[in-house]
Amino acid sequence: MSTGAGFDLPDWNALAGLDDDGLPLLGTALLIARDEYPELEPRAYDALVQRYADDLRDEVGAIAQWPLKMRAINQHLFDEVGFSGNQTEYYDPRNSYLNQVFERRLGNPISLAMVQMEVARRLGMPLDGISFPGHFLVRLPVGDSVLVMDPFNRGRPLDVEELRQRAKPHLGGETPDDEALFRILHPATHRAMLMRMLRNLHAVYAERDDWERAVRCADRLLKLAPDNAEALRERGLGYLRLGHRHGARQDLDRYLQRYPDAADAGPLRERLVELSASAVRPS
Repeated sequence: MSTGAGFDLPDWNALAGLDDDGLPLLGTALLIARDEYPELEPRAYDALVQRYADDLRDEVGAIAQWPLKMRAINQHLFDEVGFSGNQTEYYDPRNSYLNQVFERRLGNPISLAMVQMEVARRLGMPLDGISFPGHFLVRLPVGDSVLVMDPFNRGRPLDVEELRQRAKPHLGGETPDDEALFRILHPATHRAMLMRMLRNLHAVYAERDDWERAVRCADRLLKLAPDNAEALRERGLGYLRLGHRHGARQDLDRYLQRYPDAADAGPLRERLVELSASAVRPS
């Protein structure tokens, strides 16, 4: 049982060497938040999660069936504590910073899933995330099946037909069959969840032309997955927007060496030629 007293954040430079599920989910999410909120106290949020779990322990322990246990957890988090999906400001970056999610009790699907998972797991419930297309979900094994829930909508359970319809627009209009849906519902690793959180933040900041923060997000993605092609390209393009030509050349050249047949290889090579030419042009 975690108590908060010994809770420390991991080191960015150590994350790449950890197994996908060996990454501490709460600690790494708070590490992401500390980039924006350097004064945050991580132990306070670990203790808060523990308090939620302790408040539920007797009630959940007295319930035999896992779906009913999960209903009690959801009722506490969403009805009593007051966590909810931020419907009006979905793209507010605070929805992706876990300290702000705890403070404001507002979040997006993946940050609310993290809260839900952390509390449920401390109560012995093997709740996992699902990198569902378009909208992150959670899943709980129940016998030979799974209970799929929507953390953005107060943990509401979703049946198979609704899952098919939700996935359809992201699959070229094709309705997934049982095999395809089974693949989609596979548990997400901690690394996949944390990278999705960072990609969400990168997209928000890039849309706002906040390139310093966008580059920071791309850099953090590369701390989690040093060979990630998309993050390498996005950091290079972000450096270019900021006028950091040396960093841009390094990242884009590395990207093209590793992925010479990428769809955007041609335009990026042209940009590299321009950067190289400007670097040797006399002032």
